[in-house]
Amino acid sequence: MSRASVVARRAEELLGTPVVATSPVAGGDIARATKLRLNDGSVALMKTLPHPPAGFFRAEARGLAWLGEAGLPVPELLAAADDCVILRWIEPGKPTGEGADALGRALAAAHQRPCDGFGLEADGFIATLPLPNRTAPTWPEFYATRRLLPYLRLAHDRGALDDAQARTIEAVVPRLDSLLPAEPPARLHGDLWNGNVLWGSDGSAWVIDPAAYCGHREMDLAMLSLFGLPQLERLLDAYDEVHPLGDGWEERIALHQLFPLLVHAALFGAGYGARAATLAARYVPRPT
Repeated sequence: MSRASVVARRAEELLGTPVVATSPVAGGDIARATKLRLNDGSVALMKTLPHPPAGFFRAEARGLAWLGEAGLPVPELLAAADDCVILRWIEPGKPTGEGADALGRALAAAHQRPCDGFGLEADGFIATLPLPNRTAPTWPEFYATRRLLPYLRLAHDRGALDDAQARTIEAVVPRLDSLLPAEPPARLHGDLWNGNVLWGSDGSAWVIDPAAYCGHREMDLAMLSLFGLPQLERLLDAYDEVHPLGDGWEERIALHQLFPLLVHAALFGAGYGARAATLAARYVPRPT
């Protein structure tokens, strides 16, 4: 039986609707994506992964529901199981200023939804890596112990950071209390880089593939800035109108980019580790 037949049969089991056609979708870094044309005329996207970590797709489904509840534009979740998720298909289009405005406003509103502390009751995933979410009383403590240090160790163990680079990044940790302003925890997408913003054919913008938790709102904004989101300035201006940003937030972008860069280093190699060390050096006093 071909892979397409297996995917179609599994989708039919979960949706209760015949699948009349399937086609692979390019672009995913982690999961395999398949476009499904259903017998009722609708179109869906099915994401699968050979031997996914336990709870991988369930965590994605929870994150989408949690963010959608907060008003972020997420694709409709049609089905979720241990081996896949199925989402309503979003026909791709081009970035628009109006879509960026709407996403900026929605993100600002979502960040104002109440959160019970920094973290989340359940751990999750970022890409295929475990994402520890055990709560902490402050953002500096959470950022140090649940985000920076675990992935610093992992990237170093995998050879993506040398000893000197690891020491530079580690030296930032004792300074986090003075570098990061106190703000209430925000409901975060958690992996909001350019590739996880989907521009629809109607000009709207959607968010996908969350690694959701409660954290400092500047995390999502720093990740949007990391790899160059189209229409970013429009998005940030709209965000700031709804939920004004704190003084000096732009100087903290690189600080909050250390986490995603360490994740990329652990997954994709030393180039990202070097970039993380270079950014970290901005926040570490030079020896006199």
